[in-house]
Amino acid sequence: MSGMHLAPPELQPKDFAFTAENLAKAQAIIAKYPAGRQRSATLPLLDLAQRQHDNGLPLAAIRHVAEMLSVPEIRVLEVASFYTMYNLAPVGRHFVQVCTTTPCWLRGSDKIVAACEKHLGIQCGETTPDGQFTVIEVECLGACVNAPMMQVGDDFYEDLNADSTVKILQGLQRGEKPQPGPQNGRQTSAPLGGPTTLLSFNPPANAAGSGE
Repeated sequence: MSGMHLAPPELQPKDFAFTAENLAKAQAIIAKYPAGRQRSATLPLLDLAQRQHDNGLPLAAIRHVAEMLSVPEIRVLEVASFYTMYNLAPVGRHFVQVCTTTPCWLRGSDKIVAACEKHLGIQCGETTPDGQFTVIEVECLGACVNAPMMQVGDDFYEDLNADSTVKILQGLQRGEKPQPGPQNGRQTSAPLGGPTTLLSFNPPANAAGSGE
């Protein structure tokens, strides 16, 4: 979905410009860096442009960022095509990234992928006809202890099974924002069964500050 998979010419807008609100954000980002180091703002400005353009990063936006930072367009394109967080082709309003790296796979990520494909009627790498959902497989998203998991937009949904995955998708289809995090009652990354040690720990009264 990322890399050099550019959108075809007919899907490339001719022009791009930040909205007034995003222009102010972009200028604030650039101001964080010393004079002559503005190119350090490339990643956050590309992210800002992608968010403005419905999760896609057209060439016009890459060109616009390059002009703002006074760097060659090819340098910005190199960044945009290297990092998988940038989508050089359009994706759905809900960008569903299912982790299928080893820890998630061992915990049943194949069932999560299958649930997404069956419920949405598409295959990984495809977008629903209404443009609402794109589903892809990705490498480690860093929530291994809560595997299996998927990312939708900026939110992590963890400790998934097929049923909880479908419930999340259904909530998104209704225009709701499902609660991110573990979906099985776990508290963050704590053991699912609760504490297993120090259940009845009662230190001696003279244990602290006794000097012995």
